[in-house]
Amino acid sequence: MTEKAKNVSRRQFIKGSAAAAFALSFEERTLLARATQQPAITVQQDSMNGLPAGRIGNLKISRLICGGNLISGYAHSRNLIYVSSLLKNYFTDEKVMETFEICEEAGINTAVLRLDDHCIRIIKRYWNERGGKIQWIAQVYPKVNDLTSNVKRAIDNGAVAAFMQGGIGDKWVEQNHLDLMGEFVSFVKKNGVIAGVAGHSVEVPIACEKAGIEPDFYFKTLNAANYQSATPERTIDFMRTVNKPWIAYKVLGAGVTHPKEGFKYAFENGADFICVGMFDFQVREDAIIAKNTLSGKFNRQRPWRG
Repeated sequence: MTEKAKNVSRRQFIKGSAAAAFALSFEERTLLARATQQPAITVQQDSMNGLPAGRIGNLKISRLICGGNLISGYAHSRNLIYVSSLLKNYFTDEKVMETFEICEEAGINTAVLRLDDHCIRIIKRYWNERGGKIQWIAQVYPKVNDLTSNVKRAIDNGAVAAFMQGGIGDKWVEQNHLDLMGEFVSFVKKNGVIAGVAGHSVEVPIACEKAGIEPDFYFKTLNAANYQSATPERTIDFMRTVNKPWIAYKVLGAGVTHPKEGFKYAFENGADFICVGMFDFQVREDAIIAKNTLSGKFNRQRPWRG
């Protein structure tokens, strides 16, 4: 094949890939754009300085929070079986620390990370070696017969908050373990950090409010893509009555919703903060989108909490 033919074939491949990208998720389009060295999306080129923040308890937290699933090698990627392996190879220690640095430069001062050896090692290395200040909200995994070990480990390793993982929250409400949820929240608070309860089902905050459980915040899914947020309208209606900060997660529906749409939908419908998994090359534009969204006008009925 001649060099000219090679160039034509390459251009045709890229054009074909770009056309096919319209059928892909936002995440996949972003990766494709990066591979072909084209801009992923066009955003208003505002300064990232001044990303709004709120408060949960005594903590100042950016309205956009860095999610940790990607860094842990876990991603909600439908049936794409290669994704977790890809992420684990991409997110080396250096890449994770670079991502945290970009977050802090963009005004994102908090990350939600799993409580496991991998995350503990990297966040402590980032703090110690890079002088990073990013705050760690720990996703913990209490057991029916052990409510405290996970919490103690998170606090001992520098977490500023701990919340019960969403699958556990769903399960404990189904199994009527509300007394244990209350004990978990009380224990976290007694140890000087803010306490949260997570759930995919709206029954989790409903049950907590009815039982008089007093977490400092709820960590609840919200998206319009029917992805682990099956009843968004019911969630929106109920959370409007709740006088506690709400961190919304899965706001992009596992990458099928553009951040401009997902961020606006979450904030407009009552979320006080959003937790979003981001590759390093997405952080800056996500921060700009969040800032532009929050500085714009939208029809928010729920008062800001935090």
